[in-house]
Amino acid sequence: MTGAVTSRVPLRRQLTRFVISGGISAVVDFGLLLALMAAGLSHTPAKALSFIAGTTTAYLINRRWTFGAAPSRQRFAAVVVLYGTTFGLQVGLFALLFPWLESTSGSTLVAQAVGFVVAQGAATTVNFVVQRSVIFR
Repeated sequence: MTGAVTSRVPLRRQLTRFVISGGISAVVDFGLLLALMAAGLSHTPAKALSFIAGTTTAYLINRRWTFGAAPSRQRFAAVVVLYGTTFGLQVGLFALLFPWLESTSGSTLVAQAVGFVVAQGAATTVNFVVQRSVIFR
């Protein structure tokens, strides 16, 4: 990627910061998901909007704090492509899991929480690996 990373952050520190950033972003994502569904939006559009808010938060924190990278148009474009891919992964998993979890558990909140955690976990793993090995290397 164009625009070298300004300071090479060790893997352990990157992973710790990525998890903290992910926690903050997950609060934004899950909080907005609950609020939008409580306001009457169905599960898939609510998840799509909450994903956008959560991943925007994650990018802003990770670019600077986790990976110590200077701004770069090429890097930003790569992140947009990555987030587009993980958007499909995360929203798709949530859309598949939510109805089944809700009918199995009998609880909307359980379906929201479990579906969120599974979808978020898959997307977070893909995001960290690609960001560390390709985008912010």
